[in-house]
Amino acid sequence: MPVGDQEPAPRQRRDARRNRDLLVEAAHAVFGEQGLDAPLDVIARRAGVGNATLYRHFPTRAALVDAVFHDQLTDTMAAGERARSAPHAWTGLRDYLGAVFTTLAADRGTNDLMTTRLPDVEVLRSVHAHNRRTVELLLDRARAEGTVRADVTTEDLLFALAALGRAVPPLTAATTTDAWRRPLALFLDGLRAAPAADPLPGTALTEAELDDALAEMGPHRTTRTAEDARTREKP
Repeated sequence: MPVGDQEPAPRQRRDARRNRDLLVEAAHAVFGEQGLDAPLDVIARRAGVGNATLYRHFPTRAALVDAVFHDQLTDTMAAGERARSAPHAWTGLRDYLGAVFTTLAADRGTNDLMTTRLPDVEVLRSVHAHNRRTVELLLDRARAEGTVRADVTTEDLLFALAALGRAVPPLTAATTTDAWRRPLALFLDGLRAAPAADPLPGTALTEAELDDALAEMGPHRTTRTAEDARTREKP
């Protein structure tokens, strides 16, 4: 076979890899800005390719999500493994949840992924199962050590964390990137068998910051006007 007949295949493979990389990069940015329900055609346009190219590489939204967040999710499982081996269960639980919430604060896409259920994302199923087992093991040990309330269950903790986690993006958008540390510390203190004397980290929300955070959480957040913003800035 003439050499010329073999040249297009390597070039096509390079183009395909490049398009895939562009799509993953664009999807990470768009999911981070708009959440996991962002339109796929917006991602294709951001990557500079057509919808057909997107679906050729990623036939489902779940496949694209898996490609975008795979490494981030496996890092979360690694944090869980470290927490399980902590000498004290309370320290392991506190540090693990701090690592999880750092991930939740990264962007809206990651937050959506970690605080909701998205079917058909294989690595996500593994992460949720690993997260549940990590929390379960640490709670069992902490109860035995007498450092957490005897009546708190795994489901209590997971539900409360998911609800608090959903508030992280609007909270950080309205305040600072690590503003979640204060409500998480307050929540963790409520789990303890005896409240801690340690002061809460960070600063308390102002009335205006609370209003901004609640506005970010509402369905109307994308329609707020410049006049709204100017009104909030008035003394």
